[in-house]
Amino acid sequence: MEERSFEQSLRELEEIVEELERGDLPLEEALRLFEKGVELSRICHRKLDEVKRRVEILMREGERLVSRPFEEEKAEDNRKLGEDG
Repeated sequence: MEERSFEQSLRELEEIVEELERGDLPLEEALRLFEKGVELSRICHRKLDEVKRRVEILMREGERLVSRPFEEEKAEDNRKLGEDG
């Protein structure tokens, strides 16, 4: 399968899921689409893992990795904006 963006892979995966959920495909076609969907799902997971690693590298403070929930980051940014304003 050629290199696709995360968004392209996810969009195609969603289309496959919709097609399979209709339930009107012949068995062989459904199996072919299912296999393609599994492959696309793996591509999406691999790309998300790559992004997660990149974000973790960017979030390193010294030698220690600081992992905070997104909402905590947002609240902290809002507090800083309130202090500056």
